[in-house]
Amino acid sequence: NPLQEAEISDIDKDGVESIEYTIGSSHGTHIDAPSHFAKGKRNLSEVSQKERVLPLYVMDVRDKVKETPGYAVTVEDIKEFEAEYGELPAESFVALSTGWYKRFDDPEKFTNKDSEGTEHTPGWSIPALEYLSRTRNITAIGHETLNTDSGVEAAEAGFLDAQNYWLHENKYQVELMANLDKLPPVGSIIFVSMPHIKDSPGFPAEVYAVVPNK
Repeated sequence: NPLQEAEISDIDKDGVESIEYTIGSSHGTHIDAPSHFAKGKRNLSEVSQKERVLPLYVMDVRDKVKETPGYAVTVEDIKEFEAEYGELPAESFVALSTGWYKRFDDPEKFTNKDSEGTEHTPGWSIPALEYLSRTRNITAIGHETLNTDSGVEAAEAGFLDAQNYWLHENKYQVELMANLDKLPPVGSIIFVSMPHIKDSPGFPAEVYAVVPNK
């Protein structure tokens, strides 16, 4: 459902402008805490500030997504990135640049459904996430789509298995990111900021990066 608003007070009538907003925990650019999918794992208030200011690594798979919109990133893709830019260090943030954010304002292009209703959207494969979590001890991931999974793989599984895997690792993610194509592959610092609401499984977030001087 879209964000809704209701007037609490009016600047002309009351001298004060106040509005009540109704919004889902997974609206817009947002952070998913592990408890979003993993019962008993950490909620949003338990994701520390230290975990939300991290070295940022941006994997650019736009060419592969242009050819195959439902592309799922592989371990080999990550290893190719590491061969060019160095091994991903532990306790960092890895974001997936697919160009998908340019479709935000067009729901049909964003979901990109075929005639059978399958969404052809890019995402992460489970082996890639396992490599990031278990081999590289990455703290968090991010992507421009609404879900962690490739739409094609999610349809085949009947569930968001990749998202389920990552959050069960007790790690968080950021979804519906934008402008990743404007960032360098390495060298930036990402900041993930959001309100702290008791026991929340997630919430819209302000996410930005500090980029090194050229």
